[in-house]
Amino acid sequence: MTLPPVIAIDGPTASGKGTVASLVAEKLGFHYLDSGALYRLVALASQKQAIDPKNALELGVLAKKLVISFKNGQILLNSEDVTEAIRTEVIGLRASTIAVHPEVRRALVGVQQGFRTAPGLVADGRDMASVIFPDAVLKVFLTATAEARAERRYKQLIAKGISAKLSDLLQDLQERDARDSSRGAAPLLVADGAQVLETSELSVDQAVKTVLDWYQSKIS
Repeated sequence: MTLPPVIAIDGPTASGKGTVASLVAEKLGFHYLDSGALYRLVALASQKQAIDPKNALELGVLAKKLVISFKNGQILLNSEDVTEAIRTEVIGLRASTIAVHPEVRRALVGVQQGFRTAPGLVADGRDMASVIFPDAVLKVFLTATAEARAERRYKQLIAKGISAKLSDLLQDLQERDARDSSRGAAPLLVADGAQVLETSELSVDQAVKTVLDWYQSKIS
């Protein structure tokens, strides 16, 4: 039995991979997995339950118990709409800290692979191509300079009416990059066979078109 095709898009924080992946999925009529949201959900749930982000065993148990669903653009945690709640900087930083634990990553492997259903899936994250879907039809490593990513994040926050300081965002991104790249469990890296897409000077439409062109060349 042939499994549905997967396009795996990895990359650092605020590289634009989520925007690009969701648009590629929309264009192809594929399902979309924002794997980073899963770690943010664990972060939010652990915060609510006052679990120490360093307690790997307890976090792993928690991750297995969560009831998660993505419906009509909303992210539900145990039937509660947490779409906005998981996007705060505080939860993002907590998620990055929690994601270093092998116990949490192992607990979420099956959850992520469960999103692979017909007609296909576009998955974005840190280890989609290297660990979760190593047989992906197309592997993309989407990146941009830390400065470009910090500026994008700054504009996103300001547009939402959230105050932010560009220098603080840049420092946070650099610290997250270091943490994600150096962790022992599934570090952020360019997977074997992945095509690198540098988006510092590209528009979203240009990045989406590039990924779609690469996919068409893979299946033609």
